[in-house]
Amino acid sequence: MSDSEARRAELRGLIGADGVLTEAHDTAPYLVDERRLYRGSALAVVLPRDVEQVARIVGWCNQHRVGVVPQGGNTGYCGGATPDESGLQLLLSLRRLNRIRAVDAGNFSITAEAGCVLASVQRAADAAERFFPLSLGSEGSCQIGGNLATNAGGLNVVRYGMARELLLGIEAVLPDGEILNGLKSLRKDNTGYDLKSLLVGSEGTLGVITAATLKLWPKMRSSATAFVAIATPAHAVGLLGLLKAAAGERLSSFELLPRIAIELTTRHIGGVSDPLTVAFPWYILCELTASADEPLSELLQQILADAAERSLILDAALATSERARSAFWRLRETVPEAQRHAGSSLKHDISVPVASLPEFIDEASLWVRSHVTDGVLVCYGHAGDGNLHFNINCIDQERSAAFLAQEPRIRRAIHDLVAKFAGSISAEHGIGRLKRAELQRYASPVALAAMRSIKGALDPNGIMNPGKLL
Repeated sequence: MSDSEARRAELRGLIGADGVLTEAHDTAPYLVDERRLYRGSALAVVLPRDVEQVARIVGWCNQHRVGVVPQGGNTGYCGGATPDESGLQLLLSLRRLNRIRAVDAGNFSITAEAGCVLASVQRAADAAERFFPLSLGSEGSCQIGGNLATNAGGLNVVRYGMARELLLGIEAVLPDGEILNGLKSLRKDNTGYDLKSLLVGSEGTLGVITAATLKLWPKMRSSATAFVAIATPAHAVGLLGLLKAAAGERLSSFELLPRIAIELTTRHIGGVSDPLTVAFPWYILCELTASADEPLSELLQQILADAAERSLILDAALATSERARSAFWRLRETVPEAQRHAGSSLKHDISVPVASLPEFIDEASLWVRSHVTDGVLVCYGHAGDGNLHFNINCIDQERSAAFLAQEPRIRRAIHDLVAKFAGSISAEHGIGRLKRAELQRYASPVALAAMRSIKGALDPNGIMNPGKLL
């Protein structure tokens, strides 16, 4: 028996034969990332059923110095949940840890295992007359553990913050196989280092998140949604300020879209149509929500009328039904799919201070027009929190290979400009394998040294998600 077969046999002994996949047709879906940038190999794919089995697996990996790659819904964009090509690492899938352990409506909290699909957490909250605000385009397949491990953002960050702000307590298996049981539901707890926040955003490099207690809000009972035409991103910043001043915390989403995004979605996605009859350079999709029955449509109309008087907007369409609201959001959420249908693209998940968005977009757009003649810019995203998906699509698919070969040069220019604006090269998608070198270039030496010290202290044998982030 080979060493690999012997180790697989030990793993079967730890969690049962049905929890260890080794055949190529069974393991294949776990070994390639969402964007097909990385295709790895693994000693095995293990599917533990509870935290104790996760602890046994991680402890065994630590003892045998086997790298372990945690994986949730495998919807990430940076290769952070894909093993390398050596065939020596273990892929640990959390998909079977998918139970909602508790819903405490009175405490406005929910405890869910890491493998719970985000949409199922939303439904469990809704059934208890509560609301869980994390909302992503991949919410039907991404998992809570992965959302926390990457500190996911999404559509409601402008009001509720990122995944870290939604977390109350955490359960995780540390690199030595010990279980950190921190599933508290407290709003205030200053007893030592905040270990849960350390694990959030660590991309599986410091431990395996197995469950979390999350904040809930009252169920939303009224909403108002508008699709607004604007002339420039500077007008978007002005409109955002007006909405925040007049609507306060009712403003939950504020999304920026260029004209090219409308053209791509209406061309490539069935059932999508332009909400306005005339073409405009830029658009904002904004939404107000409230937990009480409030006349939000009237409020939004008043704000947009004020914006029109101030020459901030060119036109607007308000959703008069849930069907119309869903159509607006379908247009926004299918932009990535439309880009895939259109062909090859280069993606940048960046953020800059909200007030700097117009100047950044102007400078970066000018650079793209001057230096990427075979590409068209598709710049869209969460303008309410300064996060842009600054993507460039190939114009001529016959030249796709030559277009993609420019990626290092283009990435460097865009990221250097982000650094000039004191922004981030990874706003919500993480570092993973894709941006490791970029992190080394743009993070301060002091920050990098601190990260390595933390990694070395918690994972001295370097088994947790090797080759990712650092």
